[in-house]
Amino acid sequence: MTEATLTSTSASPTARQVWTRTRGIVLAVVILLAAAVAIAAIRSGAQHGRLDPRSADPYGSRATAELLGDRGVSTRVVTTLDEARSAAGADTTLLVAAPDLLTDHQQADLRAATKNSGGRTILIAPDSPSLGTLAPGVTADPAISFHSTLSPSCDLPAARRAGSADTGGIRYSTSDPGADVCYPSDGLPTLLRIPAAIGSGDTVVLGAPDILYNNRLDKQGNASLALQLLGSRPHLVWYLPSLSDTSATDAGKKTFLDLLPSGWLWGTLQLFIAAGLAALWRARRLGPLVPERLPVAIRASETVEGRARLYRKANARDRAATALRSTTRTRLAPLIGVSPAQAHAPEALLPALSARLDGDGQALHALLFGPPPSDDAALISLADQLDALEREVRRS
Repeated sequence: MTEATLTSTSASPTARQVWTRTRGIVLAVVILLAAAVAIAAIRSGAQHGRLDPRSADPYGSRATAELLGDRGVSTRVVTTLDEARSAAGADTTLLVAAPDLLTDHQQADLRAATKNSGGRTILIAPDSPSLGTLAPGVTADPAISFHSTLSPSCDLPAARRAGSADTGGIRYSTSDPGADVCYPSDGLPTLLRIPAAIGSGDTVVLGAPDILYNNRLDKQGNASLALQLLGSRPHLVWYLPSLSDTSATDAGKKTFLDLLPSGWLWGTLQLFIAAGLAALWRARRLGPLVPERLPVAIRASETVEGRARLYRKANARDRAATALRSTTRTRLAPLIGVSPAQAHAPEALLPALSARLDGDGQALHALLFGPPPSDDAALISLADQLDALEREVRRS
């Protein structure tokens, strides 16, 4: 086997072959990118600055902030926990736009700063992840309200003056006997005002953010209820939790799996089950091997050249040398009177071979059982020496 033989036929795929093999993947990637662009374009005008008092979009709250400003209430937007904690005070209303986005550590720190501050804390649509810390004694009902517009049905002055409002959303229950429970839906309130244990402060839990949206402020009694709840103190601090807040990186004792939503875990389990079923389905389709006549005869020389190219491409000189030596030993054994079963045993093959050729036993051992060659030139030299050895044995 020579160098010229190894390079006579190129094993590199052509550009056409590469395109044929990869065009399905390229087409799938193009479709995914097009779908992503289309979804982004469709949703580009959906909700920007949701519950942001600086946003004039339909789901922003700039109209609420301007109305409060006309009544002498200052509005300041904060995005970090430290700013929200430092702003807590008797003359301040702290509005938390997304309580469920806060980590357990953030919730505990915020609660410690506001519970005895004497100010008002407003939680917008909090659910189970945050209620236990930010509003102790309050629980969220799994079923939300079927009606958006509800009547106050309570003695809270702000609710009575506002009348019906769009508070329908999450429904709550509380164990605090002094709490104001308003805007009930099927017996459970969607707005709670819980007075503080010490001082004049309180916590307001609102089941839906609709009364703060620009496009809903002029409906029902939304504007009146929003202005009264947010304007009870001269200063309003609007807390929009941000991912850039360094305090959000503290996950406490939670592991990575604890931070994943339960739906992701169930979805991953379903994917594993589906993959197992697909593998079982494909495996059952494989029947026993059936011999088949080849449509053409393949010459032995082509098979040898093909294997040689594969060995060279993988730099598998050790395997090529092992194959050459093993084949040579197999052919030499019957020529020198050694059984085929002992052809690969040095203690049986080498003495018989040395007696036949009167050669050096160490040189024969290195040739037939030695280490793999270090480069292609050494491999070619090994093949030539093995071929010469076999010819010498046949002539002797």
